[in-house]
Amino acid sequence: MSKAKLKKHLLSLTKEQITDIVLELYDARKEAKDYLEFYLAPDCNAELEKSKKAIRNEFFPTRGFSEKPSFAKCRKVISDFQKLKPEPATVADLMLFYIEQGCEYTLEFGDMWEQFYTTLEGNFDKAMRFIFLNGLLACHYERIEKLIDSVSNCGWGFYDTLQDIYSEYR
Repeated sequence: MSKAKLKKHLLSLTKEQITDIVLELYDARKEAKDYLEFYLAPDCNAELEKSKKAIRNEFFPTRGFSEKPSFAKCRKVISDFQKLKPEPATVADLMLFYIEQGCEYTLEFGDMWEQFYTTLEGNFDKAMRFIFLNGLLACHYERIEKLIDSVSNCGWGFYDTLQDIYSEYR
């Protein structure tokens, strides 16, 4: 159904019917519940911290050792956070946090497999593009420089690739 058809249908309903639909949606879908709760009482910092904790847990679980962090789960955390429509600066913060965790992981446990670095490089490029398009580069300059410098001794050309990506947006 298109948005236009949905809007037309919703306009034909009573306020009570719309309320019932929203409540059913709230109960039926976790994403809808999260969105509505954030919409009604936006606490960006709490959501950001919750998202950071989920990403951190992929790399450094509170119990045990993460042998192979799930990049897909981390991307989903970021995607779900973006669906809440927070300020771009907050999204940029989360995107950089994700890359920082990957860098910290490789520094903590040694060189990783090539795909690990390739995936982080791709996500760094996405973060840089987002930061650039939202005019946030000046706000994150020092943080990005520190992130890149921290991996100067990593393998697979990781440091060089991050430098190249960064130089495209500087």
